[in-house]
Amino acid sequence: MDPTPAAAARRAAAIARHLAGLPSGTSAAFAALQSSPCLSYAPPESAEAPPAFSSTELRALLDGHHLRDRDWVFGAMEESPLFCPRRAGGKVFVSPDYNEGKEGQREATMRRIGHLTRRGVFRGWLTEPGPEAELRKLALLEALGVYDHSLVIKIGVHFFLWGGAIKFLGTKRHHDKWLSDTENYVIKGCFAMTELGHGSNVRGIETIATYDSQTREFVINTPCESAQKYWIGGAANHATHTIVFAQLHMNGRNEGVHAFIAQIRDQDENVLPNIHIADCGHKIGLNGVDNGRIWFNNIRVPRENLLNLVADVLPDGQYVSTIDDPDQRFAAFLSPLTLGRVNIAVSSVYISKVGLAIAVRYALSRRAFSITPDGPEMLLLDYPSHQRRLLPLLAKACMMSSASNFMKNMYVKRTPEASKAIHVYSSALKATLTWQNMTTLQECREACGGQGLKTENRVGILKAEFDVQSTFEGDNNVLLQQVSKALYAELVATQKKKKPFKGLGLEHLNGPCPVIPGSLTSGILRSSKFQMDLFCLRERDLLKQFTKEVSHYLAQGESREKAFMLSYQIGEDLARAFTERTLLQIFLEDEMKTPAGSLKDVLGLLRCMYVTVCIDESASFLRYGYLSRDNVATARKEVMTLCSELRPHALAIVSSFGIPDAFLSPLAFDWIDANALSSGSE
Repeated sequence: MDPTPAAAARRAAAIARHLAGLPSGTSAAFAALQSSPCLSYAPPESAEAPPAFSSTELRALLDGHHLRDRDWVFGAMEESPLFCPRRAGGKVFVSPDYNEGKEGQREATMRRIGHLTRRGVFRGWLTEPGPEAELRKLALLEALGVYDHSLVIKIGVHFFLWGGAIKFLGTKRHHDKWLSDTENYVIKGCFAMTELGHGSNVRGIETIATYDSQTREFVINTPCESAQKYWIGGAANHATHTIVFAQLHMNGRNEGVHAFIAQIRDQDENVLPNIHIADCGHKIGLNGVDNGRIWFNNIRVPRENLLNLVADVLPDGQYVSTIDDPDQRFAAFLSPLTLGRVNIAVSSVYISKVGLAIAVRYALSRRAFSITPDGPEMLLLDYPSHQRRLLPLLAKACMMSSASNFMKNMYVKRTPEASKAIHVYSSALKATLTWQNMTTLQECREACGGQGLKTENRVGILKAEFDVQSTFEGDNNVLLQQVSKALYAELVATQKKKKPFKGLGLEHLNGPCPVIPGSLTSGILRSSKFQMDLFCLRERDLLKQFTKEVSHYLAQGESREKAFMLSYQIGEDLARAFTERTLLQIFLEDEMKTPAGSLKDVLGLLRCMYVTVCIDESASFLRYGYLSRDNVATARKEVMTLCSELRPHALAIVSSFGIPDAFLSPLAFDWIDANALSSGSE
């Protein structure tokens, strides 16, 4: 209890008001609930110093491309009642109505897609060629994803999986017949790859397709319950067609996994004969997507429905392929998943930005406790502990934005020679960025206290909506194993050919091993040369250790796959080291291109924060002896120094994320008024 006279007077006044009773009448009740000065809301902009740099310039760096197109589609959503506008705290916010049941959410998603189609949002998504058109499409998808994950998953399945499979695995006959109707939603597509018994192991799927040379048709069948197609987005309610992945059996021989076009509903959305569809049911998130299960009972599709870019069946039943190696042929059939991983990784960064913008703005207006008896309560973000919770996440979000832009540009300018690099980068970044998104959202949720639990404040519900990213279109742990295997293959191939490393940023392996100073100072820790040396040293050594351990198991007679499996611990550390070095290298290149000035200085702070936090949080620097305990302790202290230096820039950084106020939440603005009795808040 506070024994001061002022405290006693406040308690006496409160008791007197209680004993007096509340006046009757609604307006009088509201008057009695007027906020005291200590509870008034002050916008962060009113107290924070003016930005030291141009938020427009930082946004251009982080978004990377098509800023006007992003703002246009944000406006298209804000203007439509289909996107559930709601006034709170003197502002209008848009977000899905998660109180609706799953059927209501699904139909709302389709109505929004219809509206966006009529607005021309999807024009050219499948029919307009070139890197510029692809980047614009990705920019629009990212903006849509800020509103609702279900919306972009539904769109993504239709355009990038169904449409992408036709575009990249089909030939002219498929393009002419399907792409325009897909773009205009005349048909609605889905992508039937995953089965109940096989998810990541696509090679093991059990659905069977056999060729009937008399009728020139493929017969597709679900031979057992584990072969039912599972988690197929769009299948439960709306899809009229699907890409079916099945084992192609020809003349008693299994030619491996191939892709076929099959119709599953008629134009009135009735399920076709010999097809059974069931709902996957309610989920912890993404209930605006109608995930379904599909069984095929010897359905027949025309020979021409085989997507035949890499393999075909001639009318007489002869199997032909432009790729003789079955493994390479199988890899070609998985190519549509690459863009999906790119999209997932990029969207996770934008959702981290949403969470951080809300949590940082709240921390710049919410006060708690005071450090002197009669002093004012402190802003949350003025506490060093709160800075340590949020500001490193801010740095990581900016680093990952640069990596996202790098990955998108590599994808849209892809060449056959770049396929391997695109696969490695997309796998590494999809795993790392989606995991980081969940870490960020959890910390932001906790940093918002109980308010973070309210659905209208977005952060908590985004956790449930985006949790799936860790496992769909590639389980993150499996993807990291693929990265370490690819790096091992690069090392073996380079040694065999006796040529220097080229690509994947591995050129540093061609030079001498970096030497790390025995005693670190703040200046050394902030040196970009030291940072790159440290991250390259770790990657180099772990690749060497991983190769040595795999070779050890191979020498003992283990198979290559078994050797990789037994070496997974070092393999995972290697994949993380590769990804963190990649993030640092990409961001550093962006920083170096930025003219000298305040923005460049802030980018340097963000980079240094990222590196020192990696040292603080990753056990690998101590585990493998790259840094001493004292040096790790020095880095840990440097994190707090960097937090204090980044603190004045926090508002300007989140304001540079380019997310309109309507797509944040009441908690990011006048959260007192938004919760006032007069607001009707529930």
